Amino acid sequence: MIWVHQQPSKFMILKQIRLSRLLSQEQLAHMSGLSVRTIQRIESGHGPSLESLKCLASVLEVDVKTLTQDKFDMDKKSDVYRKFPTGLKWLFVLNFFSVRPTRTSALNVELASHFFGYIFCVFGLVSEPALVGGLILLANGYLFRFHIWLGDKYGAWYEKVGVGI
Repeated sequence: MIWVHQQPSKFMILKQIRLSRLLSQEQLAHMSGLSVRTIQRIESGHGPSLESLKCLASVLEVDVKTLTQDKFDMDKKSDVYRKFPTGLKWLFVLNFFSVRPTRTSALNVELASHFFGYIFCVFGLVSEPALVGGLILLANGYLFRFHIWLGDKYGAWYEKVGVGI
């Protein structure tokens, strides 16, 4: 079997920005005057025309140059960041002890919590404290799964979505 490594599209940034603005493809298409199919093509890696980029940049309130970047860093002074729920901002800062959370680190914590949680639950057959510890670790793993979902929903990661272990 031959594996072909496909490079991520540099226009994947459009999807990240769209999701960070809580817009569906249909909403973005309607607001920009483009078709939904055009939005889908751009997000899947097909290069857009300059006119399409200008329409999208206008609607998303970014420069055309931003839409052609490989990586999107959240501007802490932007209106989008300011509209994030305060609790969500603190959740990311407290859980990572960092103002630049990455999806990979959240995924690592989730996987480690589940792995050790199951191990401790097995030891819980002979030791009640191990069972309690295992249940706490499993709960933490599920909390981080929810955390990853929130990060994906609000586009709060400082790396491309889909990057992981």
